Amino acid sequence: MTGRIPIEDVTPSVSCGRYAARAVVGELVPVSARSYREGHAAMGCQVAWRGPDGVQRPVVRMRPGPDFDDRWHGSIRPDAVGEWSFTVQAFDDPYLTWRDAVTKKVDAGQGAAELANDLVEGAELLETAAVDVPAQARDRVRAAAVALLDGQRDLPERVAPALGLADLLWDHPVRALLTSAPLLTLWVDRPRALFSAWYEFFPRSEGAVLAEGGQPARPGTFRTALDRLPGVAAMGFDVLYLPPIHPIGRVNRKGRNNTLVAEPDDVGSPWAIGAAEGGHDTIHPDLGTAQDFQRFVAAAREVGLEVAMDLALQAAPDHPWVGEHPEWFTTRADGSIAYAENPPKKYQDIYPVNFDNDPAGIRAEVLRVVLHWVGQGVKVFRVDNPHTKPFDFWHWLIWEVKRHDPDVLFLAEAFTRPAVMHGLGKIGFTQSYTYFTWRTGPAELRDYCTELVAAADYMRPNFWPNTPDILPEHLQHGGPPMFKIRAVLASLLSPSWGIYAGYELFEHVPRPGAEEYLDNEKFELRPRDWAAAEAQGRSLAPFIARLNEIRRANPALHWLRNLRFHDIDNPAMLCWSKRDAETGNTVLVVCSVDPGEVQWGNTVLDMPALGFDWHERFTVHDELTGARYGWGQHNTVRLDPHLQPAHVFTVHRHATDPDQAAGSSAGTPGTDIPAGPEGTRWTS
Repeated sequence: MTGRIPIEDVTPSVSCGRYAARAVVGELVPVSARSYREGHAAMGCQVAWRGPDGVQRPVVRMRPGPDFDDRWHGSIRPDAVGEWSFTVQAFDDPYLTWRDAVTKKVDAGQGAAELANDLVEGAELLETAAVDVPAQARDRVRAAAVALLDGQRDLPERVAPALGLADLLWDHPVRALLTSAPLLTLWVDRPRALFSAWYEFFPRSEGAVLAEGGQPARPGTFRTALDRLPGVAAMGFDVLYLPPIHPIGRVNRKGRNNTLVAEPDDVGSPWAIGAAEGGHDTIHPDLGTAQDFQRFVAAAREVGLEVAMDLALQAAPDHPWVGEHPEWFTTRADGSIAYAENPPKKYQDIYPVNFDNDPAGIRAEVLRVVLHWVGQGVKVFRVDNPHTKPFDFWHWLIWEVKRHDPDVLFLAEAFTRPAVMHGLGKIGFTQSYTYFTWRTGPAELRDYCTELVAAADYMRPNFWPNTPDILPEHLQHGGPPMFKIRAVLASLLSPSWGIYAGYELFEHVPRPGAEEYLDNEKFELRPRDWAAAEAQGRSLAPFIARLNEIRRANPALHWLRNLRFHDIDNPAMLCWSKRDAETGNTVLVVCSVDPGEVQWGNTVLDMPALGFDWHERFTVHDELTGARYGWGQHNTVRLDPHLQPAHVFTVHRHATDPDQAAGSSAGTPGTDIPAGPEGTRWTS
């Protein structure tokens, strides 16, 4: 700190400024600090900030908090990708000091003679202030200075113009004793870094033909997978994540359901990367050529999908790295190379990279591989198990890649200890998998999301109900209602969410005794008849499409920091809202987590969080059913998991027609009367 006024605890600051805080273009970033001074003189705080172009942005005046804790608050909205810098500055505000003193003296009945010095000092102060106010306001400020010195006027007339400058001189204050806190860094990504909808599928399963009548199985290709792109785009997803597309090792290849012995037709795990055909910079020949991949990426882009690739830094035993750089791996006492283990699990088809052997060589090779795919148009990478590799390596790699192309994004697939997951976010990972998959009850969801919002300066969550490796117990047994419930929770609590293919078909058969799919697609082809399922009403695709449509249409759902929870008296229900400060767009969600029984609940809404005073009423429009209700702070809600497990409301200040308030039953303010299966209404 340079200057006289103390400034403490500036946020956003990650690890005391060691790492850059994180935001996206257009995000309203809160800035706060604790600052105070001696005596009773007034002071102010402001945010001074610069863009990646080095140009100073207009300073933002901060306001004191309501709790007399000397904490000041403001916000900035960056408008470009890159590295921004900011600092909090504190200053003596002589106008506020003068105004406060004069107001008190006049209210106490003191006259012009007693205020003679104040009037002269005020005039001098306003002459100084006139220099920094906008040109169109200078005459007003100077006229107020003249009025203070005009002894022909009554005292109230002399001081009124000067006292009326409060708003103008709040925005353009006279600043003395200017003190600056240390400079902090804010890295700003493109909006997709925070708001995105992911879909994962295996290209080799799309258009695949299974073995039959002695005929060998035939995997799908990038060309056959093109047919799936319109279906994914129609569900409203914008990121298409592909598991590794590289050659798969033949040595120690795993068979179906992770068996140790592979049959001749077994395709192996895509994460066992590398074979005679090549390694991480090569496409599996069964999927097609480099040109086929480029056509696939271009076709995806045409329907609004950005292709994300898997970055798994490991090797099959027959990966070229093993022969060319055996020092990149760990040699056991018997001379063999150590395969991956997560006891009691063994992965004999995978060799982990040892980053302590030739770190410079490994860094150079991995950077080359990543930039190769960036050159092919890939700007999003889902990183496999980053918590098993050195943190300093990731910190170096991510920012080296961003130096070449700041639009590249990295998703951390790290289901590990909380501190480790947070650490990966701090060092540069754009998004992170989370524990959402295992948070099922409303209380634990509320607590967990509150924790994630508190880490919004550096960690952006991505909520996945399922993955190829994870079929949680509640999806195994909850039936279609649970699939709907988890989709609502994932897509509307978090600005980023994703599903693995088959979720929309309610796939739920586990391998006995495990949270994994039977006949896991990691080890075999799983072609699906998407069109038939949707035609027969066995698909969740229309519901998912509607959720993603609601997400796109409502700016409030694009952010993480604005998540607010509301009280509801049923422990099987969760109520939350998001409000966009700029547009006023507000979404209010009530969701049941019970897939079997009808649930009733009574809300106690935090009205200011919705943009209302405590006594006001408003209209809610259910974006899933089209129904409208008149609501207030207290409302009764009924949710039937087999008809509608959640309300997704947009909130409106005034009803536009008398029928919009029909959702309130007589004698029960804000009662929710859901639509019946035939379009009728249930009666209370």
